[in-house]
This record gives sequence, C-alpha cells and structure tokens, in this order.
Amino acid sequence: MNEHDIHFMEHALALARKGVGLASPNPTVGCVIVKDGEIVGEGFHQYDWRDHAEIVALESAKERARGATVYVTLEPCSHTGRTGPCTQAIIAAGVKRLVAAIEDPNPLNASRGFERLRLAGVEVVKDVGEEQARRLNEGFACWIRTKKPFVTLKSALTLDGQLALPQDGKGNAKHTGRRHGLEWITSEESRAEVHRMRHASDALLTGIGTILADDPLLTDRSGLQRRRRFLRVILDSKLRLPPKSRIVETADDDLMVFTTVSLKSSLARKLQNSGVEIVAIKAKGGRLDLRALLTELGRREILSVLLEAGPALNGAALAAGIVHKLFLFYAPKIAGQNVVPFALAPPLALPALRNIRMQGFGPDFAFEAYLRDPFRD
Repeated sequence: MNEHDIHFMEHALALARKGVGLASPNPTVGCVIVKDGEIVGEGFHQYDWRDHAEIVALESAKERARGATVYVTLEPCSHTGRTGPCTQAIIAAGVKRLVAAIEDPNPLNASRGFERLRLAGVEVVKDVGEEQARRLNEGFACWIRTKKPFVTLKSALTLDGQLALPQDGKGNAKHTGRRHGLEWITSEESRAEVHRMRHASDALLTGIGTILADDPLLTDRSGLQRRRRFLRVILDSKLRLPPKSRIVETADDDLMVFTTVSLKSSLARKLQNSGVEIVAIKAKGGRLDLRALLTELGRREILSVLLEAGPALNGAALAAGIVHKLFLFYAPKIAGQNVVPFALAPPLALPALRNIRMQGFGPDFAFEAYLRDPFRD
C-alpha cells in the first residue's frame, strides 16, 4: 500500500457512495482501474443495472485494463449469482494488481475471490480504506450473515438526555426531533442529516406512541434517488393506528404495521383498504417479539433499519439486544426535568461501545457508536 493506493481507493469509495439507495439488496461497491497513474475505467453498482462495479469499470477500460491495477471497495465475487464471477472477468482482462478495501462478508465468497486471483498470478492488496468501506456495507454484512437487518437507533436529545422539552402552556411537549405544532429543537443541519440517514436505509421502525404523539410522515425527504420504496414500519400491538393519521393517508405500498390483533378485525380491514400492510406476530413477555419482526423484515430483503422511536421502544430494543449502532443528536438545550427520557428499560447489560465518533451539525453535535459489529458478531 502506498499514497497512490490510498488516493485511488478514496475515488473508488466516492463512486460507491453514488450507489447508496440504488444497490440494495446488493452491496454498495465502487471500482477504479488505473494504468500508468491514469484512471482508464471506473464504475459503481446499481441493482437494476445487474452488472457489478468491476464489470462496469472493465467495460469502460476495455483493452486498457491489461496490466492495470484495479481498486475496488469490496472483494470481487468468485461465484455465479445474477451475474457471472467478477474474478473470472478480472483475470481474463489481464489485470496485474488488485487493491481491495474489505473482504466480502458473504460466506459464499469470503476470501475465495482473493485466493482465486492470487492463483491466477494477480497481486492482491487488501484493507485499504477498510473503515469507510465497512460503514458503506454494514447493512449488507449484517443481512448476508444473519438474514436480519442492521439496526441503527437514532434519537434527538437535549443535553440532559430528554427527547422533549417541558410542556408549553397548551400542554404540548416540545419534541426535540419532530415538529409538534411548535418550533424544531434540533437544527436544520441535523434534520438534513436524518434524511440522508433515511435515504441510506431500507426501512424506518417506530412505535405507535410516536405516531399518536406527533402524527409524523416519517418519509425520506432527502431528494436523493432510491430504487426501493422507503418502508415505514410501526409496532402497534393493540392496533390503535388512526386511519386519518398522516402516515396512513400517505401510504403507498410503503407502510407496514406489526400487531397482535386479528387481521379480520374491522380496523385492520379498514387500514388494509387504505394501503397498509398488517402483519400479525406473537408477543413475547407482554411485548411484540422484536427478533421475530426483524426476521420478517430480513425475509423481505430489508438490509438496514433506522429506529426512530420513543423511550418505550428504545428501551425494548436495547434490552432485546437488536441494536447495532447508536446515532444520537444533541441539541444545545436543557430540559431541566425528566420529561421524555431517552429509554425506559430494566437495568441493561450492554456491551462496551466501539468505534466512537463525534460530528457537528450546525449548533448540534452527534454521537455515533457501535454496540455490535455486523461483520463479526
């Protein structure tokens, strides 16, 4: 690895980011082909294009790929799926050297692509730009290994850990991350980042309490292109979802409700007629089984879920051990009293936080940390 490797891998990672929202349920991958210090081919993967990033780049480079170096953000595949193996195409093109960011988390291919290339005489260098590539594909890594989605718990809080400020004169709580007929508490920059996070996710999960309190839309308003509808998922054990709520009125094959109520009930039928999919699952310990919910979402090839909820569901998700990552926005405000806490749960035995990162968004700051490693845990 040298400075040139780092430079061209950064370019490959930038290409991979163009596939965010367009590659799922496949991984997000970018590829650059370099010969004599010059880029001669490049590409990124979109699911609807079928071709993997390496194939797009090789077709761009044509004969110039012979003797060149390939920079790719994920180990090339060595098996046949929707397309043929990329390793075979790379070898056939006469590539001399391959630099990869990460090994493929898919058990069908992990390290096999590298081995096949080495046996064919291609020099292989890996782990260049590893951290960025992992972040891009944490959803894919989790799903391909466990058949369940990667879960990010996102919340907006005051500095003293409240999801809302004290009530106003009308008895309304000022929620920190939502508009409740009142001013926003978190900044415009934070809200823009939330929509980028929604764009990068396949689904959003919330509880009925949030719907009843805020009547939110919970849509992806990033303005960025995506190939799959952003699935909005509600936990509603007693099926209290109002048919006149904004989230129901905007349902367009993108709203799913998990409940314990019979699908033959009058309200269930009314919601179904409004375009809401109702899924009945069993309760566990008096609550909807979150692991069963994730299994069902994984069955539908949902790779990543953004959890935006209130204290009850936040606490239940942490207690159930389904949260992989925390992403907490803090506004420079203090509630001064216990209004709406971040999480309500019994004493939690959580693993140590890993890969902690702080970022600024306007006057706010965000805390990001991992509870579980989707590539290993």
